Amino acid sequence: MTVEVFAPAKINLTLHVTGQRDDGYHLLDSYVVFADVGDDLTVTLAEDMALTVSGPFAAGVPTDARNLCWRAAELFGVTAHIHLVKNLPPAAGIGGGSSDAAAVIKALEALTGRPAPFDPMLLGADVPVCMVGHAARMQGIGEYVLPLFQEPDFAVLVNPRVEVPTPQVFARLAQKANAPMTPWPEGGGKAAALAWLKAQRNDLQAPAIAVAPVIGEVLAALKGCEGARMTRMSGSGATCFAVFETLAAAEKAATRLAGERPDWWVRASILR
Repeated sequence: MTVEVFAPAKINLTLHVTGQRDDGYHLLDSYVVFADVGDDLTVTLAEDMALTVSGPFAAGVPTDARNLCWRAAELFGVTAHIHLVKNLPPAAGIGGGSSDAAAVIKALEALTGRPAPFDPMLLGADVPVCMVGHAARMQGIGEYVLPLFQEPDFAVLVNPRVEVPTPQVFARLAQKANAPMTPWPEGGGKAAALAWLKAQRNDLQAPAIAVAPVIGEVLAALKGCEGARMTRMSGSGATCFAVFETLAAAEKAATRLAGERPDWWVRASILR
């Protein structure tokens, strides 16, 4: 039996760094949603372990125990053949590897008929929220996840195809104890939600721009798109997003940006 699973891109609409533990882990408060673009995986139980990778971003992806997909199967206590179609750019601030690992866990749960026998945090701080796979508030170092209701939003995602190492970004963050997100607005619909979102932050955005100045160019390009309602960077970069009122507006902006910057990865997306 084979299971096909989808690993959506994780988008941090907000990312507040609220502290740092003695062991070095940073404390976060983040509003996370997931896109309808992502990686595709096929998982089959087998007598031996094998991981193959294809797709536009397959180059350089490890196919051994360094890959979180492989490690997820090992922790599950099974052997499997896993094929990963890598559609998302690497080191992009959209949780590609973590989402892939969560997808493998879900596939193995379906194949074996039992829940994962380990804490997903063993695979990384983003894996628990990726197990939810839809809008959620993520706190602590990633271990506290509160699923939320999210009406679909429409966005353009842009990555300049520059890998941004997360440790370098955190190293540039001068202030580690910042304010958490303000309370979610009660009532007011999407207008109030958008105003609230604009008032929040990604504390890693400025440090990431210092590491990779092209992120500033991406944000400026998104801000200049007709109909863009707000722009921000996701995660530790370099992927950025702009929110639009309709999917048609997002698709129009994505088409224009992709034509102007064919060297960038540009996708219109529905966020949930």
